[in-house]
Amino acid sequence: MEVESCRVHPSMWRSNPLLFIAYLCLILLFGIGLIFLLIWWIKSKNTTLIVTDKRTILQQGLLSRYTNEVMHAHIRNIQVQQSMMERLFNTGTIKIASAGTGDIEITVSGIPAPNRIKTVIDHYRL
Repeated sequence: MEVESCRVHPSMWRSNPLLFIAYLCLILLFGIGLIFLLIWWIKSKNTTLIVTDKRTILQQGLLSRYTNEVMHAHIRNIQVQQSMMERLFNTGTIKIASAGTGDIEITVSGIPAPNRIKTVIDHYRL
């Protein structure tokens, strides 16, 4: 039986605070920012990175569903990217590549505490 170690969704305002503030200003000025914030919120809540003791799973989508999973035994590379702003707010992008392909299989942006997620995955793959 698999045990879930963590489940995270991309953070909205922490991953891109300037865009968040711009949308809030658009709400005050024109009201249209509310639509953009709602779309962004729906995308964030319907993107999930799940780390279990055996695999890492990315699930995306509301009406249609996209699922990608990589077994920890097959992971050959984990990349964590953080801009200066993302480092200040402790968010970033995680990219996972497996031995089966030469490409990145899982990419998720705006993940809170990406180094903690990497540490959890490293714990299970070693």
